[in-house]
Amino acid sequence: MSSKILRTTMTLFGCVGMLVIASPLVAETVNLKASLSGKNEVPPNDSKGTGSVTASYDTASKKLSWKGNYSGLSGAATAAHFHSAEEGKNGGVTIPIAPNASPFEGSATLTDAQAADLMAGKWYANFHTAAHPAGEVRGQVKK
Repeated sequence: MSSKILRTTMTLFGCVGMLVIASPLVAETVNLKASLSGKNEVPPNDSKGTGSVTASYDTASKKLSWKGNYSGLSGAATAAHFHSAEEGKNGGVTIPIAPNASPFEGSATLTDAQAADLMAGKWYANFHTAAHPAGEVRGQVKK
């Protein structure tokens, strides 16, 4: 009887150990980037502004962290957001980027639906100004 209990206990510990070892292998940090320009807006504009966003997404915690900068806008940024839409299309605001002054940095925990769109390349960063209220510079967030 005690031999059977010992085998069962050892098997249980072995399974738990495998789960502990395998769990970090399932989690992943995905690096993303976006290049900001007026030509990426829909429709494109003639802004001389440029910029970039770099981000990392932790698949285990669902945390998106970002930082970036821009320059050459027609005026101060009035708002900045991540939007959800395929490249070449406009979409709704997903996550605000605040503060929106350059340089900027932030983070957010995503829902499953937001994470799926982000990983599918369906997010873009958009910076708005008074001269371009729909967006002055934009960049698709890509792996």
